Amino acid sequence: MSKIIIYQCFPRWFTNYVTARVPRGNKSVNGCGTFAGINTKALKGILELGATHVWYTGVLRHATAELNTPSITKGKAGSPYAITDYYDVDPDLAVHTDKRMEEFEALVARTHKAGLKVIIDFVPNHVSREYKSACRPKGVEDLGEKDHSEWAFSPLNNFYYIPGEEFRPTFDIGDYHEYPAKVTGNDCFSAHPSENEWYETVKLNYGVHYMGGGEKQFDPIPDTWRKMCDILLFWAGKGVDAFRVDMAHMVPVEFFNWAIHRVRAVFPEVQFIAEIYDPDIYRQYIQAGFDYLYDKVGMYDYLRGVTSRDYSAEGISYQWQAVDDIREHMLYFLENHDEQRIASGFFCGSGRAAEPAMIVAATLGTNPVMIYSGQELGEKAMDVEGFSGMDGKTTIFDYWGVRSLQAWANNGKFDGANLDDEQRELRAFYCKLLQIAKTNPAITKGMMYDLEYAQGEGFNRHKQFAFLRKQEKETLLIVVNFDDRQVEVPVTIPTDAFRYLQIDEKISVHAEDLLSGKTYEGPLMASMPLRVTLPAWTGAILRLR
Repeated sequence: MSKIIIYQCFPRWFTNYVTARVPRGNKSVNGCGTFAGINTKALKGILELGATHVWYTGVLRHATAELNTPSITKGKAGSPYAITDYYDVDPDLAVHTDKRMEEFEALVARTHKAGLKVIIDFVPNHVSREYKSACRPKGVEDLGEKDHSEWAFSPLNNFYYIPGEEFRPTFDIGDYHEYPAKVTGNDCFSAHPSENEWYETVKLNYGVHYMGGGEKQFDPIPDTWRKMCDILLFWAGKGVDAFRVDMAHMVPVEFFNWAIHRVRAVFPEVQFIAEIYDPDIYRQYIQAGFDYLYDKVGMYDYLRGVTSRDYSAEGISYQWQAVDDIREHMLYFLENHDEQRIASGFFCGSGRAAEPAMIVAATLGTNPVMIYSGQELGEKAMDVEGFSGMDGKTTIFDYWGVRSLQAWANNGKFDGANLDDEQRELRAFYCKLLQIAKTNPAITKGMMYDLEYAQGEGFNRHKQFAFLRKQEKETLLIVVNFDDRQVEVPVTIPTDAFRYLQIDEKISVHAEDLLSGKTYEGPLMASMPLRVTLPAWTGAILRLR
């Protein structure tokens, strides 16, 4: 049994070796990665990080400025969440566009052969304003094909409409025409969305009459439910092992309860991960069949706060306690495509400064953890790429080359030859940490005991955090230091912890730090703290023997 470690990979720039980096440059100028570029060497490098799954982000065909109306497309490359064909893959990611599906299928097979599972996005809430599926299987109706656009709402329709009004945002969209206007993807029921809305998308209709008090018309099953379930079955049939479900909380949970069970009736092992930001409905989505949920508004926000905003480390305890009954379902992360890079000037300016937070995220529970490609190299993402602008994020809207990944990839060799010393050290840290998290039984299936409440004099609960993990004879003491100076941390293990974890008290221990190799010797008892020396912004995973 291993812990799930997800590596989020954005193919558009993951294997793009063009270094022009011209703001708002097109594909011919700035280049683009491909499915084929993610070769066996790249997958071996991902496996070295401890990954069990690769989330290939931006696979489905979506709007681009070249093939769609530029005025309603975000960036030259377009948003990967403005889908134009659920049954197709992005032509930009293919060496031979007419062979793009075969190239994706080859990537899936290559990933599986490397010992990794494949995750792709399922985007159920919205599609591009110019959605039209040319690749749907024979006999499958297109979304909106039989809609009655004169009706604002009907469970027979796939979209919501604003009858009698033309789509006219508050900014110029040139010659683009849409009549009647469709409702915008972020629940903007207006024909005149602003630039701050998801104006490039339209919302899908799952039978909820939002303008009619939220009435749910689910009997008979709405047409959209069947079409979206068929899309999930199509991709599961391509060998996709899991779906990261975009903005799941904006789609009625009843649909997922219906669809997930139907998918698993055919593909029992397929997993579902929900992007969800409302803790009040977490448990509903788990009951509907989701395996894992984003822990963004809880653990992510708090760990970021401890790292860069002087939040107190002892508050980490509250974050896991708030979801303790479903903690094994929570997905921890410190970066993804929606969040600012750790090493950016918007977060903390250094990839190394997040090491203690990453240790907590990777080892606190049996639940999965995710890293974003480039995180392990301290990618700063302080570029003005184009539509994205300098926001501390690696653009998902523009064609771009990512410096840290280009240095590691070394034109397809993936040998790290062009990394600097700091990047090598950071990658080595991630490799060691995530391999421990993936394989150590105390972490993959053991019990956790939070020690924060029991600490006494000399232990700074504002800057340090400590806990135990135990499975049978394997016992780990994990201590992290969020201080900007080296400290000696006296860790008290209370009598209750000895009893709860069934550890012999008053014994002499040999403790080895699995991260640094440093060892500690001494008695282990409730009346005598174990003293651990930690440099600034680091942590230790001590195996107690």
